[in-house]
Amino acid sequence: MTALTHPQLPLGFEPGELFTFDSYVAGNNSVAVGLAQQMASGEGEKQLYFWGSSGLGKSHLLQASCNLAAKKQRTVCYLTPAEIAGQSTDIFDGLEQIELICLDDIEAWLIDAAWETALFDLINRVRENSSCLMLASAHPLEENFVKLPDLRSRLSWGPVFHLQGITDKEKYQALSYRARQSGLELPENVADYLMQRYPRDMFGLFERLAVLDKASMAMQRKLTIPLVKSVFG
Repeated sequence: MTALTHPQLPLGFEPGELFTFDSYVAGNNSVAVGLAQQMASGEGEKQLYFWGSSGLGKSHLLQASCNLAAKKQRTVCYLTPAEIAGQSTDIFDGLEQIELICLDDIEAWLIDAAWETALFDLINRVRENSSCLMLASAHPLEENFVKLPDLRSRLSWGPVFHLQGITDKEKYQALSYRARQSGLELPENVADYLMQRYPRDMFGLFERLAVLDKASMAMQRKLTIPLVKSVFG
């Protein structure tokens, strides 16, 4: 991976094995995922905007794109609201020199005119520099959560996708894949039990699987429904 430096913030992205395209179950989002893969590889669109409710895999998709791009020796930057909080808009200075910029949960930090102007300027510079920009938000552009009209138009310069939920069968595929990455076997009846009794969004399911992984290792027990009951009650 190419190391990056920045006056305000270290922007190196460390590829992780959990957030990959292999572990992302596309479902009805295959076109969006395909375009993200192309962008990560340095092909196709120069800007993508994904939106949808929590748990649909927006962050996973952005991190998978950075992961793939980094493995292809492209410079990448992935910024979350937590990393932007407390920073000045100068954080965007020079980002257009990076080949793939991924900005997550943009509605959380587009809080005033200064940040809207900063993003507007960044989009213009990215386009001029032929870099790639991927953005994610909980909101469609039609909701006008962005006040600056020119920024709204810039955000739609590339394809805009509303990410769709996946079926229970596809959720099981995603959970099973994540479990295997941790060296676990996830029986289908255990996955069904989790989905029937706990929040069904993928973020929540992955969090519970991570807790079960630690419990399974500590107790030296396989993943079973009795183990789930003993951990979560």
